Amino acid sequence: MCTVCGCGTASVEGHEHSHDHDHHHHPEGGDLHFGHGPAGVEVPGMSQDRLIEIETDILAKNDRYADANRATLTALGAFAVNMVSSPGSGKTTLLCKTIEALGDQPLAVIEGDQQTANDADRIRATGAVAVQVNTGKGCHLDGHMVGHAMEHLDLAEHSILFIENVGNLVCPAAFDLGEDCKVAILSVTEGEDKPLKYPDMFTASRLALLNKVDLAPHCDVDLDLYEKNLRRVNPGIEVIRVSARTGEGMENWLNWLRSSLQRKQGSLAAE
Repeated sequence: MCTVCGCGTASVEGHEHSHDHDHHHHPEGGDLHFGHGPAGVEVPGMSQDRLIEIETDILAKNDRYADANRATLTALGAFAVNMVSSPGSGKTTLLCKTIEALGDQPLAVIEGDQQTANDADRIRATGAVAVQVNTGKGCHLDGHMVGHAMEHLDLAEHSILFIENVGNLVCPAAFDLGEDCKVAILSVTEGEDKPLKYPDMFTASRLALLNKVDLAPHCDVDLDLYEKNLRRVNPGIEVIRVSARTGEGMENWLNWLRSSLQRKQGSLAAE
């Protein structure tokens, strides 16, 4: 978790930092594991039960905002994609190319970063409407932030809303923004074991875009191993290999977006 979520702090709600590590039982000379408890994380001076209580409270409040966002999107028949990745995966470049290729499809973008409006400016240069959300020390977007951003977008009916989250493969996995699904962007330069190192994010994602595949011949990487590891942590995840630079796989990604929007509209019509 993070400073927003309440972990990693020296003192949380009166729990002072302690260097008493007698409660840890690490094998001598072995690796250290701080995520094996029920909470999946440790904070000095706090019990696992208290950590679970805090996280549950934070996420419950977030979920109420996310549900309101979801209701707004449903009323518009809009499809929302929460784009998540580590920094440098190529999210913004891929998104710019996607917007250009979608043509007259109604869409809008919410850009999340700690500071600057650089990425929002790049999106606006394509002609798309974009709202920048700067999180300061926060390492992820939440339902409240996204709700405020949506108020500034005047989202059209049957739109696609792209939410480009802060570059981070940890905290964004836990926070529902009201989106229809998470799409994880994974650059081939990041290493085939990235899904195994950050399983929560790839487990939470419906689709993984294996990006920058044009670099694969120059990076000595195994694309099949990337996909194998993605499915080790999430057997149901869909994978599309793409290159924003060369256009490889882009049509498959565009078709996925269009068909997802159509399926949502068909489901709403049936209801």
